[in-house]
Amino acid sequence: MKKSAPENLLMVAASESDANLYYATRFVAPDPFIFMRLHGKAYLLMNDLEVDRARKQASVDTVVSLSQLSHEFKKQHGRRARYPEIITFFLKRNRVHKLRVPENFPLWLADDLRRQKIELACSSGQLFPERMVKTPAELAAIRKAIAHTEKAISKSFEVLRRSVIRRGRLYYEGNVLTSERIKKILHLSLMEDGCIGSHSIVACGEQCVDPHDEGSGPLYANQSIIFDIFPKDAGSRYYADISRTVVRGTASPKLKAMYQAVLDGQKIGFTKIRDGVDGAHIHAAIQKMFEDRGFRTGQFGGRMQGFFHGTGHGLGLDIHEEPRISLGSSILRTGQVVTVEPGLYYSGIGGVRIEDDVLVTKTGCVNLVRLPKRLEI
Repeated sequence: MKKSAPENLLMVAASESDANLYYATRFVAPDPFIFMRLHGKAYLLMNDLEVDRARKQASVDTVVSLSQLSHEFKKQHGRRARYPEIITFFLKRNRVHKLRVPENFPLWLADDLRRQKIELACSSGQLFPERMVKTPAELAAIRKAIAHTEKAISKSFEVLRRSVIRRGRLYYEGNVLTSERIKKILHLSLMEDGCIGSHSIVACGEQCVDPHDEGSGPLYANQSIIFDIFPKDAGSRYYADISRTVVRGTASPKLKAMYQAVLDGQKIGFTKIRDGVDGAHIHAAIQKMFEDRGFRTGQFGGRMQGFFHGTGHGLGLDIHEEPRISLGSSILRTGQVVTVEPGLYYSGIGGVRIEDDVLVTKTGCVNLVRLPKRLEI
């Protein structure tokens, strides 16, 4: 039986910020451009600024000059074409009137194309499901980003180890050690290795109770400090995502119990992850273990506490991709890279999150992160 061609597809976005478009073209541009897949062939419609570079770099079948198309439209219609008309002009030339578009397709453009009798269907879920399963080259890119992230975190931990405790605060080289100082060390190391770090989390004490508080101000002894670092390799554009929780000094008994529970929760994830397993079942098993140990989840004292985020997510060209290891059903498959990051957060005690990136295999998973896990440093 003859294999049918892929469904016709239209995307208009900037590949610098749209991972699907970069995946389809392997071409980086800061401004929106037009990608089409028509009858199984991939096309870029590019302006004069980018057309020559696209012809050299883009992984598509044909790169078409927008100015040449505009010239042909004007010759045929006697006037200058509007942007949507150029798209329609090219579609009709290729006898296409029906396409699928991504969820983030511009509404104004969709409305205009529909007025020109172009049928558009919005894609739900993964536009390119094959993105979830990583090729050897993609896996190598993720490993590289992970190695650079481990190096940056190790440098920041060394600063913590060398810090001096005075009246409960940490001092380094005579100055109060702050979240901002540690993030500067992290980001400088990442930059030197060709990675881009942004919104990194170095949160201490009560700030840790909000999992997405990036942290600010002085760092304190004997309190939990959550590091969550998720840089993108500037060359490959693939992400790493690593979290560690440390204490400079001595952790309280309650914080030690939380840390051990999170560490054991991560081990449950490592044990259960394999091809064909539903991520929701893994998440539920970790939740149950926490509850059994007395770590309840809910709104206490007017804020959410306990374990109130997902166990993990896919990792690749986006920091958060499918599949998910959380409340919703999501089947894991061989070749996917997912995070495993359980956490516990309680006001008055602090927060704990430990996160590694693993490769799903047929019989289990392979941890791609080698950074040690130790609470007190």
